[in-house]
Amino acid sequence: MILLVDSGATKADWVAIDKDGTRLFSSQTKGLSPESVDKDEMLVRLNERFDISQNRNNVEKIFFYGAGCATDNLKSIVISALKEFFPKVQTVVVEEDIYGVVYSTTPIGTEAIVCILGTGSNCSYYDGEKLHQKIISLGYLLMDDCSGNKLGAELVRAYNFKKLPSELSEKLVKEYKMDIDFIKENLYKKSNPNAYLATFAKFIIQNKDHQFIKEIINRQMQFFIDYYIKQYPNCYEVPINFNGSICFYLKDELEKKLAENSLKLGTVIRRPIDGLINYVCKHKLKD
Repeated sequence: MILLVDSGATKADWVAIDKDGTRLFSSQTKGLSPESVDKDEMLVRLNERFDISQNRNNVEKIFFYGAGCATDNLKSIVISALKEFFPKVQTVVVEEDIYGVVYSTTPIGTEAIVCILGTGSNCSYYDGEKLHQKIISLGYLLMDDCSGNKLGAELVRAYNFKKLPSELSEKLVKEYKMDIDFIKENLYKKSNPNAYLATFAKFIIQNKDHQFIKEIINRQMQFFIDYYIKQYPNCYEVPINFNGSICFYLKDELEKKLAENSLKLGTVIRRPIDGLINYVCKHKLKD
């Protein structure tokens, strides 16, 4: 049995296939980002899913593409957890989540800039063979611009500073628990504060036509374009592919903002797991 995993900070999609690429089962766990959770918590999250835990002795290969796996040290945490949970696994490949997006959106031999806009964010250039990253992400505190995390943070800050228009504030209080102690507990005492802030992205998307929300979206998108996409000189010449819930549900706004910057929107997908099946079967299971 082979497991393919696309893990963000909030959730992870799992697909089990056999050596011929036949899908055996699909599952979903909480995210396994080593930036947000330690090895023990990863094991707890894996054990919560019966379909995964009952097959722990059947897994021979794992291809894991995850948020927070930018360095060898962070990758080693995930590898250690997977090897402990799946005792008979022979091959464990762990790569940053951006690689999963590349393999799902961009054919080999094709140039593109590839971005993630989900709970977190990322941006790389794919030359048709290799992935190039000019900047290593500093994680959800200092980067992740235009992500659900940062959109949510802007919304909560505006509410707390009493800058949010009254009609939006009233609506927000009806849909979310906005007690200050509750917010601070989720930000500073519980795990995955970035995932907590990203829950507010749903409100952003639902109210995207309100002028105040439009300004938040436009500000975040322009910053992402200026600091992430435009770091690659050929960004005006190649398609820009995206993965993640933020770009998926704000596709029209994203396409308009890119056009304003003379940039071309390419493929937009919500989750890369189906494309990963095709990639792994074609390029990783030849042996």
